[in-house]
Amino acid sequence: MLTSEKPALHLLVPPSVQGVAAQHGLTPAHLAYRVGSGPHLFRTQLPATLKGGIMVLEHRGFDGAGQAETFCQEVIRECAVRSFQGLFCDFDIPAVIPVLERAVTLLAPAFQKRSWSLYVPQGYAANAPGAKVVVPTALSGGSLRHHLREAIDAYGLERVALGLQWSCEDFSLPAREGSGVPLSWNELKVLRQRRRPNVYFSNDLCAHYFTYMPTGESPHFVLFDDAESMAKKLDLAREMGIREAFLPYPEPPELLPALLSGKGKETP
Repeated sequence: MLTSEKPALHLLVPPSVQGVAAQHGLTPAHLAYRVGSGPHLFRTQLPATLKGGIMVLEHRGFDGAGQAETFCQEVIRECAVRSFQGLFCDFDIPAVIPVLERAVTLLAPAFQKRSWSLYVPQGYAANAPGAKVVVPTALSGGSLRHHLREAIDAYGLERVALGLQWSCEDFSLPAREGSGVPLSWNELKVLRQRRRPNVYFSNDLCAHYFTYMPTGESPHFVLFDDAESMAKKLDLAREMGIREAFLPYPEPPELLPALLSGKGKETP
């Protein structure tokens, strides 16, 4: 299914860079909320005048105890006061927590009644039939196209949103666990300057990669994203008819204008 426009981008932004999304004409998704003990809604300090965008809710450190009803009322009240247009439940997978399953079940009809959007991870999709399902793009194997096709077949095209990730990992081969050591952008830069590897692009993963061989160690495989690979992921989403995507604020920040301008090139 070919569409003429790339998915609408929701930029995941911390409170320190709240204005960046508006500067680029993107919807801000505010990284300022978490599920605290109780459960209760915890928030960082936000300007009293801040209105609009999407609440992003994570659950780092939550013990899983308590009931969901009062917590859901707090979430709905905050969204109404801030004029948020939606909520992204950024809950880690596979650690599905029963009280959060209950919260998602309660929030789905409440949000639908108010014409707000609810976004959930795949592990919580069954608890909120009307919610949109955020499908991550960072893969270490297989095919991103196949991964997205499976999600579309499972949830329906209208429910699928893209969960973009500025992925950068160093895998020691053989990588039986399917995960590597995360690298910062600066660590990647230093590694490439030291090793001078040939960099290739994987059409299946929509990401760049290279290999290197440390002295006395097993081979290493590095997989990473930049503005070019992110643009290709968005092109794939457009081709498949996916209409929304969440984009984390990148490290370094200059990757964002490079991506949005359509002039992103593979990082030298």
